[in-house]
Amino acid sequence: MENKKKENTKIDIILPNYNSSEFIAQTVKSIIRQSYKNWRLFIIDDFSDKKTRIILKKISKNRKIKIFWLKKNYGAGFCRNYALKKANSPYIAFIDSDDVWKKDKLKKQINFMKKNSYSFTYTNYETFGKKYRKIKNPLKLNYSEFIKNTSIATSTMMIKREKLKNITFTNTKICEDYYFKCKLLQRIKNAYCLDKFLTKYRIREKSLQSSNLRNFYWIWKINKNYNNLNFFDNFLSLFSITLNSLKKYGGKNIIN
Repeated sequence: MENKKKENTKIDIILPNYNSSEFIAQTVKSIIRQSYKNWRLFIIDDFSDKKTRIILKKISKNRKIKIFWLKKNYGAGFCRNYALKKANSPYIAFIDSDDVWKKDKLKKQINFMKKNSYSFTYTNYETFGKKYRKIKNPLKLNYSEFIKNTSIATSTMMIKREKLKNITFTNTKICEDYYFKCKLLQRIKNAYCLDKFLTKYRIREKSLQSSNLRNFYWIWKINKNYNNLNFFDNFLSLFSITLNSLKKYGGKNIIN
């Protein structure tokens, strides 16, 4: 009875999906196996191939999982924004279609938020796939720190939904979550890290995020067009992100 009282707060989980037949079942399984049970999963399928759709149709038999089928490919930013319009629970969590949560991720994170009255939190994480590392993040990040150290991986985030009013993801090809985090930090000032390794972040050879030059271009563009940074501040942002990436990944990615 006491455990049920502790879990009376529902969490909506947002998962954008595109052609992830190789990974999506493992990702969803890590959600279903969470020790915290009061969740609902929104999967936004971005016009995936037949192989992926077959897997998703099996997954959709779970009553806690709602799949929205898009009729053409829009991109991850559009998918997340679409899901945010559907979500109405007090807390929102995000996960990518190839990442994995450890069993107590939701339980420990929502307790951490409630205990400290935090609105935006993230966790440490482990990379796996093409590279294995344990990524230990700063315990707190504000906007000016974040644009120099993008250490908040999207799949580690949990946010109070009431803080997200009018904050959306960009419809850029990649790095669509970067500006979302910037806007949120400008609103609530700080995000706080739960100092535990609760998420596994997959690094893939052919993922969009694997190209540093592409990432440079999109972060520069978002900083200029959305964050309104001047040339010097934009250069400083990219330079600092790159240095922090070298420490974390050995230069594999310049974002997350």
